[in-house]
Amino acid sequence: MEERVSRCRHVLMVPYPSQGHLNPMLQFSKRLSTKGEKATMVTTIFISKSMHLQSSSIPGSVQFDTISDGYDQGGFDQVGSVPAYLSRMETIGSNSLRELIKKHNSSDHPIDCVVYDAVLVWALDVAKEFGLLGAAFFTQMCAVNYIYYYLYHGLLKIPISSTPISIPGLPLLELKDTPAFVYEPGLYPAYFDLLMNQFSNIHKADIVLVNSYYKLEDQVVDSMSKLCPLLTIGPTVPSFHLDKAVPNDSDNDLNLFQLDSSGISWLKQKPKGSVIYISFGSMVCFSTEQMVEIALALMGTGFNFLWVIPDLERKNLPKELGKEINACGRGLIVNWIPQLEVLSDHAVGCFFTHCGWNSTLEALCLGVPMVALPQWTDQPTNAKYVEDVWKVGIRVKVNENGIVSKEEIEHCIREVMEKDLGKELKINAMKWKELAIEAVSQGGTSDININEFINNLNRS
Repeated sequence: MEERVSRCRHVLMVPYPSQGHLNPMLQFSKRLSTKGEKATMVTTIFISKSMHLQSSSIPGSVQFDTISDGYDQGGFDQVGSVPAYLSRMETIGSNSLRELIKKHNSSDHPIDCVVYDAVLVWALDVAKEFGLLGAAFFTQMCAVNYIYYYLYHGLLKIPISSTPISIPGLPLLELKDTPAFVYEPGLYPAYFDLLMNQFSNIHKADIVLVNSYYKLEDQVVDSMSKLCPLLTIGPTVPSFHLDKAVPNDSDNDLNLFQLDSSGISWLKQKPKGSVIYISFGSMVCFSTEQMVEIALALMGTGFNFLWVIPDLERKNLPKELGKEINACGRGLIVNWIPQLEVLSDHAVGCFFTHCGWNSTLEALCLGVPMVALPQWTDQPTNAKYVEDVWKVGIRVKVNENGIVSKEEIEHCIREVMEKDLGKELKINAMKWKELAIEAVSQGGTSDININEFINNLNRS
């Protein structure tokens, strides 16, 4: 036993294979490495072959390994059906994870704990087959997890019969403030089932980790902890922007898209606070009508703007509008960009965002006010907190046709960029930035919780 305790612990990280789920676990792995622990990040074979990895800032105690999801040549795109992909991933992934654990357990560094993305409930079952600690890792904010917990346990029933919705620790919610699966339950039923099933075996998990920080969600953390004990260990944002505990850790290392750095040099030539940064993540796909409204609004503001449009979505922006943006001299469209480097630049005065949780956390940690255009899954709830709880942004209003007009977009951007409200939002954003730094710094709430996680490993 003494020999086992004296060595560093080995944690196997099993994220869901998509852009927004990979980097949070990688950042948590780096945190563990600074405390002397070893972590192995598990990606699917396809992701491993296609990812763009910036390895210079990854500590030597963080390694990579692979499992199969059953679609090694094309990943999700090889099948295109969410239910088929998830089903095969569970079957093939479970067997592949077993073999991976066996391989590591026959080495000098056997596995002590499996940290698994909470949606991959089968990974916990595999961990328990080997008598390992199992830690669920929630990549979304605590408030969203708690809403799903209420749904799973029948404490909140769909369809919602009356509003506002009251859940302990949360602000009163209208339907538009709930995750998209609540107000539109027929939307992507396979994903809805995936999120509900997070709680099917959570009682078997030894530890529950949440990518948030205590003071950001203190009331909901206190409420949910009474029913499902959890540790907030975030924000999982590169250390350079927080406490600088991890050397050279300035941006997210793992990208499924080729980065375009042309926007960085363009940005550095712009005056302080003069640029609107626009990015709606890797999974949002707007109609041509909505893309036109966004483009016209951006040009109408008179501000500089840097707009991320992945190549696959570029077809929804009419070519003549793209040419007009290039010709106006104030706008630049790029495919994919190091987002933290953009948000940390003094030229950025506003982030026009879908309010995905990673993007929201990054804006909070960099002190950047937001204009929110949420689309699906957790984004409406994130936007509710951005506007009404943290008071760091404005949420655009959708018209009766489901479109946000150019007038509404332009109005919200002007409020943030040039009105007194924008100054208040900036002050609030800087407050949450300081609290994020406090949380991960030595003796902060997240730092203490990470130490508690490590102490659990040592007791195993």
